[in-house]
Amino acid sequence: MPTANELTAEIIDFLTVGTRTGKLAYTASDGRPLVAPVWFTIDGGDIVFNTGSTTAKSKSLQRDGRVALTVDLEAPPYAFVQVQGTVEISHDPVEARRIATILGERYMGAERAAEYGARNGVPGELTVRIKASKVNSNFNLTG
Repeated sequence: MPTANELTAEIIDFLTVGTRTGKLAYTASDGRPLVAPVWFTIDGGDIVFNTGSTTAKSKSLQRDGRVALTVDLEAPPYAFVQVQGTVEISHDPVEARRIATILGERYMGAERAAEYGARNGVPGELTVRIKASKVNSNFNLTG
């Protein structure tokens, strides 16, 4: 399984094809491991997503910025990318709206991008950037 500490062109291609969701791993305040699906994009070489400032996910990320995100291909040849890293969080509503609009286009289509940007890019919505420290991948688990 190849390991790197950055998002290579091959990794970015895998992460950005279609509408695969990320599975974000983080920890609860009592140390329990948790996983949540997230819509994400690549922006400036980082994995980026939005979340509400009052969610359990947000509270965890603000308390402990270490995360892992896995994206997989759920059909043959089966494949995955796992990104481990730390997060940078922005409270800027303009940035939240920009990312929410990009995510709306990716997951709901260009005709609904502005709608999702307006809905999810509001004050209280955070922009989370994952800064990769370790990247694992396998693009053919059946081979």
